[in-house]
Amino acid sequence: MTIGSKPVPRLFFGAREGGDAIEQGNRTLPQEFAVALSFNGTTQAVMMATPDDLVDFAYGFALTEGIARPHEIEEITVVAGERGIDVQSWLVPEAEARLAKRRRTMAGPVGCGLCGIDSINEALRELPPVAPSPFRMTPAEVRDAIAALPAHQPLHDITRAAHCAAYWVPGGLFAAREDVGRHNALDKLAGHLVRHDPPEGAVVLTSRVSTDMVQKVAAIGAGMLIAVSAPTADAVALADHLGITVIALARPEKFELFTHSDRIVTEQPHAN
Repeated sequence: MTIGSKPVPRLFFGAREGGDAIEQGNRTLPQEFAVALSFNGTTQAVMMATPDDLVDFAYGFALTEGIARPHEIEEITVVAGERGIDVQSWLVPEAEARLAKRRRTMAGPVGCGLCGIDSINEALRELPPVAPSPFRMTPAEVRDAIAALPAHQPLHDITRAAHCAAYWVPGGLFAAREDVGRHNALDKLAGHLVRHDPPEGAVVLTSRVSTDMVQKVAAIGAGMLIAVSAPTADAVALADHLGITVIALARPEKFELFTHSDRIVTEQPHAN
């Protein structure tokens, strides 16, 4: 069985001539654990998350939330308790001092990326634009990146209830991470990427694109974001400001381009 899932008894109802067919059985569903993300002995966030890739989760959360870069994390320990899991990260003094100034506490359900932030300015914090680079994709490569996702979603395959965040590089998907929370999946991916220094590529999401997801992609430093679902208008505006190409409503046969079309290489005219 895939880690982070368990069978749950259920009744299946199916329409048939003369009445409903009712069958007993099990449905494998994803698990949610209370995962505390602690830094130097103080809990910074408690997220309901799938209990996989938690070291990646800690590195990625620290990066995308502006807490610490990888070289500022001295050690990470995963401690399982009766009621949840404590992922304990130990920071160098400089990072700990920055964290003390932020005064941020989160109690985040799986659907929320800004829960508990006590400052509007912190929620809408300024981030530097993504650095220009020669990285480009063809329309065929964008479609290939979306088509490659299903082969990297084992938790979704058996539960139909998990998000995926992946990273495409020329030649295929470099890595993918799943979680019941879309923000968690992206943080787990970010943590893996920052520890393995991949070549330039594109973040690929199964979820919608909101402003906080764009912020996380900017923290990763990726210039391209490809999503299966639609973006919000504010996410598009933020991505445009940060120099991120947003491709959404992407399918293996089509997609829509919203910002910075110069990263898509085609002989046909396209939008600015």
